[in-house]
Amino acid sequence: MLKSAQRIMRGLMGGVVGAVLLAPMASGPVAAQSRPALVRDAETEALIQDYLKPIFKAAGLRSSSIELYLVNSPAFNAFVASGDKIFVNTGAIIDSQTPNELIGVLAHETGHLAGNHQIQLRQQLETARTMAMIGSVVGMGAAIAGAASGSGDAARAGGGIAMGSGELVRRGLLAYQRSEEMAADRSALTYLDKSGQSAKGMIRTFERFSDNTLFSSRGANPYLQSHPLPNERIDLIQGAAKKSKFYNTKDSPELQARHDMVRAKLSAFSEDSMLVMRRYPPSDTSMPARYARAILAYRTGNSRNALDQISSLIKSRPNFPYFYELQGQVLLESGRAKEAVAPLRKAVAAAPKSGLLRIMLGQALVELGDKKSIDEAVKNLTIGLQTDPDMPIGYRSLARAYAMRGDVAMADLATAQGEFAEGKFKEAKARAKRAQGQFKTGSPAWLRADDIVSYAPPAKGK
Repeated sequence: MLKSAQRIMRGLMGGVVGAVLLAPMASGPVAAQSRPALVRDAETEALIQDYLKPIFKAAGLRSSSIELYLVNSPAFNAFVASGDKIFVNTGAIIDSQTPNELIGVLAHETGHLAGNHQIQLRQQLETARTMAMIGSVVGMGAAIAGAASGSGDAARAGGGIAMGSGELVRRGLLAYQRSEEMAADRSALTYLDKSGQSAKGMIRTFERFSDNTLFSSRGANPYLQSHPLPNERIDLIQGAAKKSKFYNTKDSPELQARHDMVRAKLSAFSEDSMLVMRRYPPSDTSMPARYARAILAYRTGNSRNALDQISSLIKSRPNFPYFYELQGQVLLESGRAKEAVAPLRKAVAAAPKSGLLRIMLGQALVELGDKKSIDEAVKNLTIGLQTDPDMPIGYRSLARAYAMRGDVAMADLATAQGEFAEGKFKEAKARAKRAQGQFKTGSPAWLRADDIVSYAPPAKGK
């Protein structure tokens, strides 16, 4: 279930560094309204988290302290922001032929996280602003003095100082960014070696960038780039990478299979239908191709054909949770909630730690509306939202469930939590205040409402 992640981009982008590139979905994986759009998908997130775990361990980072976000963009890119957030474009996943290629990208971004580069970059920006201001003041002062003395040359020289100081500051900042990129590359090599993985995929990624920028970078001034040129990066990391005893280590067949399934899923949900069919033509009978075509049938409105194809997939892999998830999603969004419950229960049973799967099951159960299903819905939605608290649709379903129980106070609290997750702080505070008055002071529900009532949004620009 790729669901929209609304509000999450708000306030996340301060101090972005480490774009791997030269930095330049309708249903299922659904894009958010804002740009860049974030998407949620249990299968994709589980795979990326598994890629990150050994890298984080090698870097001395706790995986639970880092937040992962998927960006619905075709560009091959990833970046970090605000100290503990890593963003991965869906395009980077789709275009990675092997897990190792994407793992190399993630290792590079982990280098930025472990090195606190985003914090240091903000400090450099503040220093750059100060230097530019001083240079401008000094230059303008010289220009004014020159004009007052009647010296045109002195006045022009003062203006030159003012403009030249800004260029020097810009070059200094770019040089600092390039040094951070090279430091992240070196760290990535260390993490890959410590975790017993090859850097070959990382080199292939830079070779791809080199091919893409072959003409655009010809004649480019290397001192005016925020990233080292791809050929420079390849030359610097290739020697060290080949010295590792893990250089020729390949991804396991199981990991490659998972990677190919996720690539097919993201392609089918986000790319043009003609491109999807070129990638996965009917002549391709592999599991990823069948997965992609089933999703495409659903995405293009042919739910009956999609369900037939999904049933065939389930027969081939009866224990795969995400086939049941897809089946449940198609049924639920086709107005067949009662039929959706069974496959969604199987999805949750096969992947019980997934908050997103529990939220979808909770939605289907709320649609049924009977007392037994409502109790099960509250249970699954509550557990799901503890894992994934930034899902407004989950809170809306939970509010409906409580309302059906006649529990107005908890319905108000769930609604307030949903509004808060959407960034509607004023509305959330008012509703949470109303709910709080109905709870015993100091109770868990009272405290959750108080967290919203007491919240102070950061000032704009912070």
